[in-house]
Amino acid sequence: MNKDYPVPAGYLERETEVKKSRFIARVAPVSSREEVHQWLEQAHKDHPDARHICWAYQIGRPGSAAEAAMNDDGEPSGTAGKPILNVIQHKDMGDILVMVIRYFGGIKLGAGGLVRAYAGAAESVLSAVDRVVQQPVTPARVTMSFADEQPLRHWCEVHGASVDGIDYGTSVLARLSVPMDKLEAFTQFCNAQKLDYVLET
Repeated sequence: MNKDYPVPAGYLERETEVKKSRFIARVAPVSSREEVHQWLEQAHKDHPDARHICWAYQIGRPGSAAEAAMNDDGEPSGTAGKPILNVIQHKDMGDILVMVIRYFGGIKLGAGGLVRAYAGAAESVLSAVDRVVQQPVTPARVTMSFADEQPLRHWCEVHGASVDGIDYGTSVLARLSVPMDKLEAFTQFCNAQKLDYVLET
């Protein structure tokens, strides 16, 4: 799927403390609800004694996300999931899950304090995580001889294309993802090398 919007570059964790309560914020890139559940399961395994594991996510383009959800996990309604989601939306990132794991420190924070604590925890991890923008790509298939494989791999490395799979039979079939702004160069390369290619647009 083409993603020309910022997404988290990877998993990151940051911890903050508010009045003896520990808030462990985790950010992870996600592209489906199944991935969200996997990350949440992992958080529960890692922190079985945590009082709350609150979270929010949005999948799709920031500002018009295909799917978004949040959960207060036992905190007063609107004091955890919503502040986390608000910070996510403010950061303008898509395909993102933020979980905040809370260990209660014995001092009640009140509704306003909880909102500030959860928003602050989300902010701490989102300010630290790197973003990546995945450029739009076009799938391509190339049928070639064994001798042509290395030159093709080299072209892909130089031009930022990825080799998604190679099938070896009587000839070699390569499945590629070619950046859309490199399609003309790709076409020229294939024609010059006399490679049989199909763009799956």
